Amino acid sequence: MFFTIPTLLTWARIASIPLIIGVFYLDWPMATKNIVATSLFVLFAATDWLDGYLARKLNQTSAFGAFLDPVADKFLICASLLVLLEQGRVGAVVALIIIGREIAISALREWMAQIGASRSVAVHMLGKLKTVAQMVAIPFLLYDGGLFGFIDTRLWGTALIWVAAVLTVWSMAYYLRKAIPEIRAKAR
Repeated sequence: MFFTIPTLLTWARIASIPLIIGVFYLDWPMATKNIVATSLFVLFAATDWLDGYLARKLNQTSAFGAFLDPVADKFLICASLLVLLEQGRVGAVVALIIIGREIAISALREWMAQIGASRSVAVHMLGKLKTVAQMVAIPFLLYDGGLFGFIDTRLWGTALIWVAAVLTVWSMAYYLRKAIPEIRAKAR
């Protein structure tokens, strides 16, 4: 299941990271860099929905795909946040909240799997909402300009990334709350 169409789309999301980052090292006008990076991010972020849809439609779901999909999302989001941090478009606090949560929840899920309690930290709607908020905020911040002559993407992107940060903390608290009884039960 390493090379099914859905898994290849997930791999493409990971492969897009150096492309998005590399755009900002090219000798292009900043507006061009912003448009290209935004377009790449939107294109590859859309594969998050498409790979899941195709996996179900083509009956090509797999344990490997279920593992790789959230990893690809985390890589794409974290790499984009680091680019935005370097460009001065997102604050270090927001980046730390989002990246720190991804590391903490990944470690929690691994630990819960080791003690046989992975169901208690299965993906929840809060986690999905958090990902959607991030996937909408990041292209606004990458674009960093006026859209259609009246939408200030930095303003909207900043508001949305803070919404994403709040959802990030909320979802982390939810997962920790679900895991604590399992951890206590195993500690006895």
